[in-house]
Amino acid sequence: MISCSNRAALFRDRDGVLTEPVLNPATGEYESAHDPSDLQLCDGAVEALRRAQAAGYELFIVSNQPSYAKGKASLEAIKEIARQTEARFKEGGVTFREAYYCHHHPEGIVPELTGPCRCRKPEPYFLLQAAERYGVDLSASWMIGDRDSDIECGRRAGCRTIFIDHPHGKPYNARPAPDYVARDVGVAVGLIMEEAASRRMNHHGESTV
Repeated sequence: MISCSNRAALFRDRDGVLTEPVLNPATGEYESAHDPSDLQLCDGAVEALRRAQAAGYELFIVSNQPSYAKGKASLEAIKEIARQTEARFKEGGVTFREAYYCHHHPEGIVPELTGPCRCRKPEPYFLLQAAERYGVDLSASWMIGDRDSDIECGRRAGCRTIFIDHPHGKPYNARPAPDYVARDVGVAVGLIMEEAASRRMNHHGESTV
C-alpha cells in the first residue's frame, strides 16, 4: 500500500483507455461515443482500476470531450455518457475521486466553447487542480492515455506517463517518449504495481539492482 503522506494518483484519459472508441461513419474515424447506447467499457478496465484502488491510488478521469463544441453530439448525451461510465465502474467496486472533462475545442462551432482554454489537454490544469484539492503528490502519480496530448499533459504536471497503444488509436509521435507503452489499462496498472513493489523491496533492503 502507498502511504497517506505520499498520496499518489492515477490520472486516465477515458476513450481508448477506459471506454472503447466508436467508429463514426461521417468521418471514418474511431471517436468517443456520441450516444449512450454506444458506451462500452474496455475489457479488463474495471478489474485493473479495482486493483489500483486497493493499492491506495486515488483515481481520476481527465478527458477532452469536444463533440458538442464541434456539433457532433448534444451536451446532454455527452454528460449522460460520462455519468454512465462512472456508474458502471462503481457497480464494479471502483470509485473515481473526480472526473474532469474539457468540452472546449479551438475550432468548435458553439461560441462559448470555441477557442483556446486552460483545461484542454495537453494543458495540465486539471492535474494541478487535483493536486491542490486532494493533496495529490504529482511526482508519485501517473498519467495514462492513448494520445500524444495525454503524455505531454502528464509530463507538464510532473507525473510519470504510460501510453496506451489502442488498436483504434494513433501511434505515439511526440518526444520525449512515455515512461512505458502498454496495450491496455490492465497492462499499464500491472507495470505500475510491479514498479511500486520493486521500489518497496529496494527501500527495505531486501533486494538491490
